[in-house]
Amino acid sequence: MAYNILEQALETEASHIVIEPFQLGEETSRWIRAGNCLHKTTIITGAWCFLFGQLFPKNNISCVSFSLGSLLCATVYAISWQYDPCCKYQVETDPTKRDQILAFDSLSSSPVVLVRKDDTRRKILHNTIAIASGIYCAIRYFHCYRQSVLCS
Repeated sequence: MAYNILEQALETEASHIVIEPFQLGEETSRWIRAGNCLHKTTIITGAWCFLFGQLFPKNNISCVSFSLGSLLCATVYAISWQYDPCCKYQVETDPTKRDQILAFDSLSSSPVVLVRKDDTRRKILHNTIAIASGIYCAIRYFHCYRQSVLCS
């Protein structure tokens, strides 16, 4: 019953959702945190790809490893999270904002509060970084291959 109500609230794009059954709230919170982790990992590994490429120009393995990690995380996010209505929400952790949202008497002592956020820029950012890191590595390999062919 609570799951159906949550699905309905997500589909109607409510600006705030309060989830009171503890187990459902925790599951939803974990799902959102997993998506956030993939997003952050995509950006960090993509940035490390560029950093390692500049700091260690002869070490292509590290650069490619970070790029593949970034591309993998972006792909998993695109397949599992991108079209899920939950990805449009973030768990509200600021106690002041939570108290404002929970102005009514809550049945539970610790409900999970979701706030709808626009994630368009976030998706564009992590997809751009992942794709750019892949292109960067491909260009590096092309230059290495061209130099090795010309030298032999």
